[in-house]
Amino acid sequence: MFATGVTIVTARTPGGELIGLTANSFNSVSLNPPLVLWSLSQAASSMAALSTGSHYAINILAADQKALAERFAGKREDRWADVLFTEGPGGSPILAGAAATFECFNRSRYEEGDHVIFVGEVERCHHRAGAAPLLFHGGKFYTEHPL
Repeated sequence: MFATGVTIVTARTPGGELIGLTANSFNSVSLNPPLVLWSLSQAASSMAALSTGSHYAINILAADQKALAERFAGKREDRWADVLFTEGPGGSPILAGAAATFECFNRSRYEEGDHVIFVGEVERCHHRAGAAPLLFHGGKFYTEHPL
């Protein structure tokens, strides 16, 4: 019963393979230094690449990116087909149209239960002015509604 934002964590393996997965386990940790965290199941197929890579990006999705969230949540072979992105200086894909993006150095990892908590040191961040966030609650997607 906790509403969250929706992100897609992206990276590139040393061999050039694109990695991307939908995650809503994202949070700010520290302002100085700027740190964020997210978690991933130890059984995830992308665990080896994300554990050993030096950088990843956390793309915070905008309300108009629901289809992208669903695409990267599944086990599609062609999940990167026709996805627009640029490459950040650390090599991570930066998704076009994201509400915000945090480009992170893979600072530390902590195994807890059946997940690994990743702590990233934010090296660069960008945002799209006026973008409404994509939210997730109770198994459904939402967007913001002013009170």
